[in-house]
Parts: sequence; C-alpha cells; structure tokens
Amino acid sequence: MRYAPRAPGHAAVRDLCRLLYVIPSEDREARDAWVERCIAWLREPRSASGLHEEEEPQPLAASRLKLLVRVLEGERATRLALSRLVGAVCAEAHGLKLFAQVGLGDHPGLLSELADRVLHRLLPTPPDPERFSDLLHLFPKPGDVSWLESLPAGTLARLLAMVGEPPPPLPDPGMVFRAYLVDALTLLGARIAAQGLTEEVRDRSPGLAFRASPFLRLRRACDSVLARNAAPDTLQELEAAVVGCRSVTDTVTQHLETSGLSVQLVYRLDSIRGGLERMEAIARVLGAAPGEDRCREGLTLILHLLRQAHEERSVRELAQTHLRLMARTTIERVGHSGEHPLISTRTEFHGMVHSASGGGLLAALTAALSLFIGKLSLAPFFEGLLSTLNYASSFVAMQFLGFTLAARQPSMTAAMLAGALGGKAPRPGRMERLEELIPCLTRSQLAALLGNLSCVLLASVGLTLVFHQFTGRPLLEPRQAQAVIASLHPWRSATLAWAALTGVLLWASSLASGWLENFFVYRRLPEALAHHRGLQRLLGNTGAHDFAGFMLRHVAGLGGGVTLGLLLALVPEVGSFFGLPLEVRHVTLSLGSLALAGGALGAQSVLTWGFLAALLGTLGIAALNIGVSFALALTVALRARDVSSQESWRLMRWVGLRLLKEPRSFLLPPASTPAPMAPPEPVAAPAQTEG
Repeated sequence: MRYAPRAPGHAAVRDLCRLLYVIPSEDREARDAWVERCIAWLREPRSASGLHEEEEPQPLAASRLKLLVRVLEGERATRLALSRLVGAVCAEAHGLKLFAQVGLGDHPGLLSELADRVLHRLLPTPPDPERFSDLLHLFPKPGDVSWLESLPAGTLARLLAMVGEPPPPLPDPGMVFRAYLVDALTLLGARIAAQGLTEEVRDRSPGLAFRASPFLRLRRACDSVLARNAAPDTLQELEAAVVGCRSVTDTVTQHLETSGLSVQLVYRLDSIRGGLERMEAIARVLGAAPGEDRCREGLTLILHLLRQAHEERSVRELAQTHLRLMARTTIERVGHSGEHPLISTRTEFHGMVHSASGGGLLAALTAALSLFIGKLSLAPFFEGLLSTLNYASSFVAMQFLGFTLAARQPSMTAAMLAGALGGKAPRPGRMERLEELIPCLTRSQLAALLGNLSCVLLASVGLTLVFHQFTGRPLLEPRQAQAVIASLHPWRSATLAWAALTGVLLWASSLASGWLENFFVYRRLPEALAHHRGLQRLLGNTGAHDFAGFMLRHVAGLGGGVTLGLLLALVPEVGSFFGLPLEVRHVTLSLGSLALAGGALGAQSVLTWGFLAALLGTLGIAALNIGVSFALALTVALRARDVSSQESWRLMRWVGLRLLKEPRSFLLPPASTPAPMAPPEPVAAPAQTEG
C-alpha cells in the first residue's frame, strides 16, 4: 500500500517483497543465487509502471528499476542488508580479469581456440565466485546488452549510492572498483607497450627513435596513474600517450601494403587497438564526476565488456576473425599481381586486346598439348605431371611475355574495387573514384575476353590446318573430337558445374599469388637477392639488383601461374582417386579444344546443333569462370578491408543505375582522351628494391 497504492497486489510488487525479505549475508552460493533472481525480476517483461499516483508512465526496463529504488529509499533495514551483500561480494571477488582480460584474449591459434570454445559450449567452466568476470554470465544472451542500454543512468546512480556504503569492516565498493580499474590500466599498459615495442612493429614505424616511442610513454603514464591513484593530470598524460600509440599503429598499418604482412602482425595490431580502446573507456570512468556521469561511463564500460565477452565465446566470431586475418595476408597483395587492368583510352583498349591475343595463342597450344597428353593413356601420376607442366609452363610464359589471360583478371579486379570502396576518404570521394574505376575494369575484362577468344579460335583452326598439311591426317581423331563437343554441351553434361569449380580454382590461384608476393616482400627477399654475394659475383652489383627487381615484378605471376597449373591438372586426378568424376572447364582452353574438334571434323560439323550447343556452353563457361572468381575475390576483399554490407549494397545499386543510364561506358572507352585517372587510394604499388 505504501509503494504501490494504485495496485498493491501487482505481481511485480509481490515478487519484489518476497525477494527483499530474504537477502542473504553469509553464504556465498546463496548470495549468487539471490543476485541471479534479482536480475531475473528486473528482466521480467511485465511493466511495473503506474503503481503510484505521482508516477508517470515509464519504459519497461526503467519501471521495475525505479520501483526497486523507491522501496529501498523508504526501507532502511532492507537497504542496509543489500549494502552488506554488495560489500561482501566486493570483499571476496577480484576484478582485474574483468577489466583487463575479458575480450582481449591471446588467441594462440585457430584450432586450439576453436577446441576451447566448443568445449566451453558443451561443458561450461565451473563458476568462480572470486572473480567479478563471472557476473557477466548473468547476461548470457546478446540481447541482454540492449536491455542494459535502456536502463536510465540517473536511477542506476541513485541505486549505487544507496548500496555503496556498507557498514565496517566491509570495504567501500567504489574504492574497490577504482583500485581494480587502476590496476587494469597498469596491466593493459604493460601488455600494449610490450606488443608495440616488438621488432616487427618498430621496423614499420621509421623515423621514430626508440626512446621517443609513445609506447614507452604509455608505460610511464600508467605508472603515474597507479602511483597517484588516477589524479586528473595523470589521466591527461595517459590520454596523450594513447593518442600517440594509435598514431604509430595507423602508420604501421599504412606500411603493410608495401612492406608485407603476416597473420601474427595483423592480429597484434588489432590487439593493440582493442587494448587502447579499453584503456580509454577505463580512463573515462576514472575521470568522470561522481554520480550520474560516472555511472553513465561505467555502464558504457560494462556494455563494452559484455559485447566482448559474447564475441569471445562465439565460434562464429572466431571463424570470421581468423578468416579476416588470413584474407588480409593475401588480398592486400592480389591487386599488385600481374596486370593492372585500368582502361581509360582507346589506345589502352587496343593494347589489352593485343596482349590478350598473345595469351589466346599460347592457350591454343596448351589446349592441343592437353588433348595430346590425354591420348597417351599414361598412368595417373605421369598424366598429372605432364598436364601440370603443360598448364604451368603456359601460364608462366604468359607472365614473362606480358600476355593476358582473361579468366585471371577478376580476382585482381575485385581486389582493386574493394580497395577503392574500403578507403578512408569520405563517401562522396569514394563514389567519384568508383565512377571512374568500374567502367575501366569492365572494359578491361571485355578487351581481354575479345583478345583471348578470338585469337585462340583462329590459332586452333590454323594449328589444325598446319598439322593436316604436314601429316595428312587431322590433329584429333573423330571419336576424340566428338567427345570434346559432347563434354561442352550445356545441359547434357555437367560442364557448367565444372566451370563454376574452375572459377573457384582461379580464385584460389589468385590467393596463392597474393600470399607468395606478400611472403616475398614481408621477408625482404628482394633486398636479400640484391645483396647476395654469389649473385653479385655472377651478375655484378647492377645485375643482382636488376634480378631482384625482376623477381619482385614477376613472383606473383609465377606463383599464380604454377598454382593454377597444379590445380587444373591435379583436381581431376585427385577426384578420380576418391571416385569423384571431377573435371575443369577453363573458357580459353575450352574454346581452343572446341575449335580443334571442329577443325578435325570438318566445316560441316560446325553447323550441327551439337556443335552450336557446345559453343553456347563455352559462353556459359566464360560467365561462370569470371562470375564465380570475381564474387569470391570481392567477398574476401571486402571482408579483409572491413567494408560494411550496407556500403556494398549501395555500390551494387549505383552500378545498376549507371549501367542502365550509360551502358556504352562499361564496354568501350570514350573517343577523346580523358585526364589520367589516379589509382585507388588503398592499392599502393609494391615495394621497390634500391639500386
């Protein structure tokens, strides 16, 4: 009747009375169970608003909290009992892990961390009442964060003021938590300073003397905070040190594209950023004025800890984090691999067609050798070895001769597109770059396809005629030619499925090329080659430097070509070993094989429905090779650069509108010569060796 005169029999009032009448004080398990019941009462979906004449309607989350505060303000004995419970919890528990470790784990490796998280799901760890971090288990669902966010800071501050003064000899909860926050700052500062002073971080922050490193200042600032119990001037010194550490971290990140990167380094930088963010949140709590301001900052810190705790227990979050780290080590270099397909003028368009024509010529020879190897009936090992040498040597020759293979372009295109979309420039600037970049990339792909397909068709027909002229018989037997045509039929065979599989292999080879180039740059192998004494004696000083530059320019193409050759040759053999009839369908090689088959069967076979259907299947192969490779590469690139899905959908909508409005700009360059287009901001040129 006193606290809810308008509804004295309300379920919320009745349950609260039962709860407050049995506040435990001695037994630890009873205290933990009572706190859990209290949280459950606050979380009940039925509102406790409108129970008092002077009370205005309140939101659901705030109504029960305000009822609890109103009762405690009027009941001194109950308030004192709750203060004893809070004081007893603070006297026995420790908060260093809560503030300094939750959400900032070491993640020693994917498999070990995955095993720990799965085991935790199946068999949760026993509770440890001596740690405040176990209190986060009271909010097991991610939706609990939204509920805590909706609690009014002013009402929480009143509640904490009432229960924050337990009778002696129990400690003051405010002082206890302040000590834990200061200790957490000291521990975080020591850990971040150790990570920031490692050799791989120092080597990528040139021009900064060791004694002037902000990570050293961070350590000294944390010592000052600890010695003077978070005095205001020490917190200001800490804030300046944190800003300096973040600046160094950003500098190192900018150098990753030119100096190479590793999963360990990327994770270390992310760990430093997370630790600095945690330190700033703790410093804001320590520097806030007592009362509602400090309660608001404390609630923000708890919400941050709770989000981190949920991510730390999530198997999905672990997988996404490690995939992003692995993607960064490859996709940052894919944009530098091989060609840079930016076509802005008619001259560049014609140059790409000529380059792709050379690739088509080599592809015709490769297709002919592939069919010849298939006729030898070799053992699977030797057939796979010869096929690998055939494909790999062809792709490596294209790299050295400066030729272009259209199906290898989508991965580089996606990396450059993600680089432009994920830049740090404001959104209007990004859209302006994309407006220039996307048409250039589509023109390049079209030019490469035209050059590849037209030349491989003519070269295959010419090769058939030359072979027949010198030997008097066709290059392919009629049975083999019919088998080639049947294998490319779009609906009577699985050629479209094999084309999609080949798109995956093309994407995988681009990752291999990016990884190899990143390894080459990260380990500083160009500098090692340039200063190798044996190479200098053999080639001379200038020759050694030239050789190092040559390897840097071509290492990605070599790695991608050899990898693609291995995949195209060995995937069918590995599939047959396991009883899976796997095959590959590369558009240029498939069209070359079809042209060889048509030349072997004669001109009359070209007009049959079977041959025309196989030609239609080749067009489907082209679409799937390019589409699957581009989609996979763009997805990985966007994840590696932390581009939001909202920004990605905005780009797709803009491309669709631009395509409907100006379709010609996506196919052919303008007649007039435009101003030179600046490359996308995040895609930097590879590091060059000195000399």
